[in-house]
Amino acid sequence: MKTRTIDLGDTELFVSGDPHATWARLRRERPVYWNGTGDGDGFWALTRYRDLARVYRDPATFSSEQGTVMGGSYRSGADSASGQMLICSDPPEHRLLRQQLHQGFTQEMVRRVSHRVAENVREAVDRFVAAGGGDFATEVAPMLPAGLLRAVFDLDHDQIRHLLGLTRAMIGHRDPELQTGRDESMTLVGTQVEILDLFAELIEQRRRRPGDDLVSLLLRSEINGRPMTESQILYNCLNVAVGGDETTPYTATAGVLALIEHPEQAERFRRDADLLPTAVEEIFRWTSTNAYVRRTATRDVEIGGTLISRGQSVTLWNASANRDEEQFPDADRFDLARSPNQHLAFGIGAHKCIGMNPARAEITILFEQLRSRGLRFALAGPVERLRSNFMLGIKHLPVTVTR
Repeated sequence: MKTRTIDLGDTELFVSGDPHATWARLRRERPVYWNGTGDGDGFWALTRYRDLARVYRDPATFSSEQGTVMGGSYRSGADSASGQMLICSDPPEHRLLRQQLHQGFTQEMVRRVSHRVAENVREAVDRFVAAGGGDFATEVAPMLPAGLLRAVFDLDHDQIRHLLGLTRAMIGHRDPELQTGRDESMTLVGTQVEILDLFAELIEQRRRRPGDDLVSLLLRSEINGRPMTESQILYNCLNVAVGGDETTPYTATAGVLALIEHPEQAERFRRDADLLPTAVEEIFRWTSTNAYVRRTATRDVEIGGTLISRGQSVTLWNASANRDEEQFPDADRFDLARSPNQHLAFGIGAHKCIGMNPARAEITILFEQLRSRGLRFALAGPVERLRSNFMLGIKHLPVTVTR
C-alpha cells in the first residue's frame, strides 16, 4: 500500500484495522503527511514525538480557536465556542479561562474525586468478582467518571447516568450502536444540545442554592473584573464533562486488555505493589485514548522540510507519538516499569489537560484495586472497538475474572 492511500479519517481503520502499524509507517515514510478528504480539502497529520512537542509549545503559530476535533461542531472559526471554551482558545483568553477552571481541580477536589471513585470502584469490582466476570467496559469502567461527576458537579445518580449516556453518544456519534439521532450528525448536534440544556438547568439551580461544585465556583468567578458569561460557563462545563467522562473509562478498559495480552507484565504487577506509579503512566502511554488533537496554522510554516500553509488543519497524533521509537526505547513493548516515561497522553505546554490529576487518581485507584485483590482476567468474547478516529475506545470487553 502506498503511503498516499492512508486515510486517517477512515474509522474502519480504528474498528478492524491496525492504526499503530499505520502510524509507524507514517513515522518512517511521511511523518508530515497530507491526508486528503476527497472534497478537495484535507489535513496535515503529524506522527513524530518531536514534531508534536514543537506544535504543542507554539500556540501562536498553531491555534486552537478553530476547534480541536475534525468534523465536530467547533470546527468553524465563527463558532461561538471560539475563545470561550478552554480547549478552543489561545492566549491570553486561554490563560484567563484556565485560571478560573483550575478552581475545580485543586488538591481538595482531587481528594473528593478520589473518595467518590474509590467507593464506586469497590462496589463495582465486588459485583464483578461475585458474578465471575462480565463486560468490563460497561459494568466497571463507567464507575470512574461517575465518581468524578458526583464530586465536581454534585450531581445525583439519575443526572450522572443521563450525562454519561449523552457524552458517550456525543463522542461515539459515528458509531451506529451509540447513535441517538437519525444519523451521526444529528446524534452529535442533539447530544451537545442536551448536555448544554442540562448544565443550563444546573446553572439556574446553583444561582438559587450555590455550593462548592464547579458550576457554583464559575458563577462566582470573574475574568478581567467581569463575571464569566453564561456561555463561557456552559461551554467549559461541557468540556469538563466530556473530557472527564470519556477518557478514563476507555483508558481503564484498554489497560485491562493490555494486562490480558501481556500476562508476564500482569503477573509482575500482582507481585510488586511498588510498580503502581510507573504502571499507571505506562497504561496512559500504551492506551493513548485521545488519539489526536487538531490545530490551525496561523502562518506559513515548515515542519520536517514540508511547508504547511496558513489556514490549514494540522492534526497531532498523540497515539503515534507515544509509540515513537526515537523517544521511547522498545516503544512497542508494554513495560509497567518504564522510566522515564514522558508520554503525551495529556498533551504538553499551555494546553496540558487540566483534568490530568483526577484522571491519574482514577486510574491509580482502579488498578490498585485490581492488583491488591490478585484478580486475573481472561477474554470471554470478542473485543468491540468504538467507531471513531478521535477516541481509541473499547465498547465491549467480555472477560472472566478469577483470583
